[in-house]
Amino acid sequence: MTFKPAHLLVVLLAAAVPAMAQNLAVVNGKAIPSSRVDAMVKQLASQGQQDSPQLRAMVKQELINREVLMQEAEKSGLASNAEVKNQLEIARQSLLIRALMIDYVKKNPVSDAEVQAEYDKAKAQAGDKEYHAYHILVEKEDDAKAIILKLKAGAKFEELAKQSKDTGSAAKGGDLDWATPATFVPAFSQAMTALQKGQFTETPVKTEFGFHIIKLDDIRTAKFPTLEEVKPQIVDGLQQQKVQAYQQALVKKAKIQ
Repeated sequence: MTFKPAHLLVVLLAAAVPAMAQNLAVVNGKAIPSSRVDAMVKQLASQGQQDSPQLRAMVKQELINREVLMQEAEKSGLASNAEVKNQLEIARQSLLIRALMIDYVKKNPVSDAEVQAEYDKAKAQAGDKEYHAYHILVEKEDDAKAIILKLKAGAKFEELAKQSKDTGSAAKGGDLDWATPATFVPAFSQAMTALQKGQFTETPVKTEFGFHIIKLDDIRTAKFPTLEEVKPQIVDGLQQQKVQAYQQALVKKAKIQ
């Protein structure tokens, strides 16, 4: 079968249309694939932007601008620059590692049983009581003992708390608000939970922060959040643990000289 020139032109145009449809634009002879728009829109959507014709038009122009600048950078020989090469390699590694971690999490999802176990563990550690405590923190044990003597003599705790090293609570008279014992370091928690309402520690409590005088104001039943309220945070934490364990296992298995 012999094609006439007009017929041949029609065939060539028909073949070219699908290829052109796959490209966003052609800049100085170099094609920008349309799939790159979808990738950038997907990335922007994950950051909260709404997919729309306006967004896609903006992305199209951005990709064209980038291609123009890329070509100029390559023409200037910057692609051969050692520092640029290093930065490109670091960026390539970051993208691949991120893709690897996303793939690992997808293939190793956190189970409901793991979430429940983590929730039960946190609830047990928090305990069933909350304590409303005040404290005064000083650097030296002798200073703490002097404050205790003043308290025994009738001085107001809130006034003496103004000299506390813990500036956050000092401005509030030493008030630490309601908290579970697990919130504090062990030595502090043990001293606090041993007090009765209205009592203060009559010997300084030593922690890594210094010496504390603790006063217990009140105790109440703990208000622990429901599983539904904290499930997203638990899942995120367990995913991070899985990823860290995976990374450590890979490094341990690797032959490093």
